[in-house]
Amino acid sequence: MPVSTLEVLSCHRARIADVPDVEPRELAGLAEALDVLPGPRRRQGRRYRLGVLLSICTLAVLGGASSLIAIARFTAGLRPEARSRLGLEADVPRACTLGRLLARTDGDALDRAVGAWLADQLEPARGLRALAVDGKSLRGSRTATRAAIHLLAAVVHGERAVIAQQQADVKSNEITAFQPLLAPLELAGTVVTSDALLTQTDHARFLVEDKNAHCIAVVKGNHPTLQAELKNLPWRDIPLLDKTRTTGHGRDEIRRPKAATVHGLAFPHAVQAPQIVRRRRDIRTGKVTLERVYAVTSLRAEQATAPRPAATVRGHRQVEALHHVRDTTYREDACRVRTGNAPRTLATIRNLAIALTHLADWNNHAETTDHYRSHPEHALDLITPTS
Repeated sequence: MPVSTLEVLSCHRARIADVPDVEPRELAGLAEALDVLPGPRRRQGRRYRLGVLLSICTLAVLGGASSLIAIARFTAGLRPEARSRLGLEADVPRACTLGRLLARTDGDALDRAVGAWLADQLEPARGLRALAVDGKSLRGSRTATRAAIHLLAAVVHGERAVIAQQQADVKSNEITAFQPLLAPLELAGTVVTSDALLTQTDHARFLVEDKNAHCIAVVKGNHPTLQAELKNLPWRDIPLLDKTRTTGHGRDEIRRPKAATVHGLAFPHAVQAPQIVRRRRDIRTGKVTLERVYAVTSLRAEQATAPRPAATVRGHRQVEALHHVRDTTYREDACRVRTGNAPRTLATIRNLAIALTHLADWNNHAETTDHYRSHPEHALDLITPTS
C-alpha cells in the first residue's frame, strides 16, 4: 500500500527502523532524477551511473560528511545491502573520482534537476506560496586568482527547500541574476520576497507582468526617494492590526505591523506599504533597540491583510537560517574544495540535505547528522524508494 512522503519521513524522526514500503510513483528516486543530467565523463571505463554517484554524495552529506575524503569514507562504511540499493556493485569510488565528477558536473543542470525533484516532494501550498530570493558566497572556494563563488537561490518559505539556484560573478551581480533565476519557474500566484539589494523596478515589472506573481520588496537607503515617501505616510493614523512576540537567540522581540494603501509611489505595481516596528531587548544586557522596516508589495488589501505581508517579510529570514546551517552543521565555509564546479555542486547537495531533513521534521541539525551517520539506511530511504 503506497504511503506519502511525509509518512515515510516521520518514521525517521521517530527513529523507527521498519520503514514502510513506498511505490516509486509516490517517492521518485533521486538517482533516477539525476540520471537525466548531461554526463561529464567519457564512456570508456565508466562503472557507475551519474545519478548513483551524486546520490552517494547526498547520502554522505546527510550523515555529516563535509569533504570529499569524508564522503568516500562514509561510502566505504556502508553495509552491503545499502550499497546494493544504491547500485554500487563494483568497488567504492575514491575521493579523487568523486572530486573529478563534481568539478565537471553542469551546475545549472544539476540545480534544475534537484529543484524539480524537491518540488515533487513538497505538499501543495495552502493559500499563497511564498518564495525567498537571496544570495550566499562560498568563502572556501576563493583562490589566489578567483573570487569566492556566489550563488543566488530561491527558497520556499516554511520548507527550507531551494528549488532554483543561479551562480553570480560577485554579490553585486545578484541583480542581473535575479530574472534568469526565476524565469524557468511557474510563479503564478506566488509571492516573491527579497532583501533591499534586489528591490528593483525591473524586478517588480518582471514578476507582476511577465510571471503573474506578487512581490514584497524591502526598501532601504538604496532607494532614498521611495524610502522618504514611505516614512512620510501618516502612520500614526493607521491602526495597529497585529502584535507578535518571540524569545530566542538571547533576545526578546516584539513586532508591530501596519499596512497603508498607497497610490502613485515611485515603484511599479506597489499598492500596499507595510511597516514593521521591531522592538528588541537583549536578555543578557537589557539593551533595547527599535527598528522600523518599510516595504512595498503588489498584494492588494483584499488579498493580504497587514499581518500577512509582515509575516512573509519575516519568513524571508528563513533563507538566512538555511545559510547558517550550511556554514555551521555542514561546514561549508571551511570546505576547501575549489576545483571547477565542485564547490557549487556540493552547495546544491547541502541544500538538498537540509530540505530533506526539514521535511522529516528535524529541528536540531547536529542531531540529524548524528542520526543519519549511525543509520544510513534511514538517509537512504529519503532519496531511494524501497522495493
